[in-house]
Amino acid sequence: MTNDLKWSSYDFAQIPFDDITSIGQRTLLYRDLFNVSWLLGRYCNYKCSYCWPYARSDEKDHRPLSILTQTMDKIKSQARDNGFNSFHFSFSGGEPTVHPSFLELLEYYQGDIEECNYLSTHMTTNLSRSVPWFAKYAEATKNLHRVSITASWHREMAQKEPFREKLLFLQENDIHSTVNMVMVPEMFDEFYEEALFFHEAGINVTLKPQSDPTASRVVSGYTEQQWKLLHNGMPQRNYTKAALDKINIKTTRPKPTTSINEMREVKGDDLSVPLNLQVELEDSAGKKYYLDQAERFNAFEFNKFKGWQCNAGFQGIVIREPDGNIKRSYSCHDEPIGHILGDFKIFDKPKPCITPSCVSSVDSKIPKKRGL
Repeated sequence: MTNDLKWSSYDFAQIPFDDITSIGQRTLLYRDLFNVSWLLGRYCNYKCSYCWPYARSDEKDHRPLSILTQTMDKIKSQARDNGFNSFHFSFSGGEPTVHPSFLELLEYYQGDIEECNYLSTHMTTNLSRSVPWFAKYAEATKNLHRVSITASWHREMAQKEPFREKLLFLQENDIHSTVNMVMVPEMFDEFYEEALFFHEAGINVTLKPQSDPTASRVVSGYTEQQWKLLHNGMPQRNYTKAALDKINIKTTRPKPTTSINEMREVKGDDLSVPLNLQVELEDSAGKKYYLDQAERFNAFEFNKFKGWQCNAGFQGIVIREPDGNIKRSYSCHDEPIGHILGDFKIFDKPKPCITPSCVSSVDSKIPKKRGL
């Protein structure tokens, strides 16, 4: 495999997926981390021609801040009862940045940071807000241990140069940034050129295979070379540190109460493996393999975990608006575990997966073990 930065020097295609018996994002395997994926509403200020009707709305469907903070408090309390005292809240939509109370919610989220071992946040955004708005976002999140953004590239609505400059601005403010590119088979080469535009500027790019409208499988039509790019192309790297080093700025983010490396070592993580290899897989002989991100599972069509013991619902939940349901995961066929306006109860232990496939990386990264 080439050492070109567009390719991974760690060949993900060598992972024996048929023999894998356990998987999980390393932060979830080796920390006391509870994961929340929160779809704040379907309202979006973009109208992309290819967007699925259920994925966006013209109606501002946001709940008031008081409901959001009450829900956040309940989640933290229940997670702590199960032994989790580190939290990762990921926000999406629609477009989360148009929620009128979004920055206030982030400030509330970190109000108990001194009682937490670790706090981080992520946002999936179309990056349509202005640089001054993102400056406010950087200020509102500066005291969190880690902040990251996935910027969805919508070529119908955005321009490449301003999009790139916003991402570089975020990296210079110690916010990890990734461009999300859905690689439509019929336009793969054109989209890949656009991906290179961002990648060559020192910005991570996720090359996502396109899923069908039911989000249950990857569409057909990819060539052998395109599959190779989806398997190993544009691996995630620590471009944020490189951006800070370039302007001679050191991170000012607080150090966690509990040393992350100490926690990882106690729980058995291999400290020699770079953290940008985010996902750990283990085969039947106990040998470990790594992926840079759970999004790559779909590229290998490794997303069927029915019958596996899964931590979804126990170590992570999903909140979906506008219906307000709280579920163990996006794809899960289970009944909701509750509602944002009523009672909900996080599982007190892992449970078997009953779902045919996980297309969302939110679901697939949650720790799982085969056949227990």
